[in-house]
Amino acid sequence: MPNSSSISEFLLLALADTRQLQLLHFWLLLGIYLAALLGNGLISTAIACDHRLHTPMYFFLLNLALLDLGCISTTLPKAMANALWDTTAISYAACVAQVFFFLFFLSAEYSLLTIMSYDRYVAICKPLHYGTLMDSRACATMATAAWGSGLLYSLLHTASVFSVPLCQGNAVDQFFCEIPQILRLSCSESEFLRELGLLSTSAFIGVGCFVFIVVSYVQLFRAVLRIPSEQGRHKAFSTCLPHLVVLSLFVSTAMFAYLKPHSISSPPVDLVVAVLYAVVPPVMNPLIYSMRNKELKVALSELLNKCVSKAMNCSYFSVRHL
Repeated sequence: MPNSSSISEFLLLALADTRQLQLLHFWLLLGIYLAALLGNGLISTAIACDHRLHTPMYFFLLNLALLDLGCISTTLPKAMANALWDTTAISYAACVAQVFFFLFFLSAEYSLLTIMSYDRYVAICKPLHYGTLMDSRACATMATAAWGSGLLYSLLHTASVFSVPLCQGNAVDQFFCEIPQILRLSCSESEFLRELGLLSTSAFIGVGCFVFIVVSYVQLFRAVLRIPSEQGRHKAFSTCLPHLVVLSLFVSTAMFAYLKPHSISSPPVDLVVAVLYAVVPPVMNPLIYSMRNKELKVALSELLNKCVSKAMNCSYFSVRHL
């Protein structure tokens, strides 16, 4: 049997058996990827270019959009290439890189979502101290901490996973290199238990962050319900509900993917869960945040109008020169 030192490539899960379905999956994944690029790209550009959106909430939303772009760009391009070229192979180095960057963006996003819940808590429960607690320096420090914690977490797990001896073949039952699937190839129980312990510790920290988020939102909703005007309550809820929806989707699917019992694990179930936590959030987050946010809608509308106007002007001058 091969060990980790002799493995030069891994074989990912094939999304379809026939060539027609492979091409269908390629176009479907391409559409999803372009939608994620467009949505997160528009939000990033609108926030960066519109001075009215230079506030802590939108600063963190800009970081979230960048993390979503990185997360989906780590998994989907390789899956699209494999579907297009009728292959399932990924090199050992590419698999290591995919695990590293996916964990980096995923863990940094969870840290950022925790920070965003704190931002909403301060904005609604302590509005008089918001300018002091969430000034530009504090926001930059928090964002740096989120990216830095993601980097540290990713380095730790990637080094731990790929130090485990692998002797159960090189077939990974997932469309990208995912830690639980790679660990199933392990032939060393002690090394496997070490990484499992590391995952459990990470889950414990994640649960701690989740408890912090829940407590923040309980206090937040209590404060919102005390707002006398209905318009004020509606405005407060409209800024909090998108974040709560995004957080719930992300946490529930990611925790199920990494902590589900082995007895209910199967390639179809694992594939659906992976899509739910790795693909759906980066695509849906721009829609969730923009649907109930008037300021962001206005900024996006102005940005699109400028782009259309510039395109029309360019075409007009091109026609005149002809």
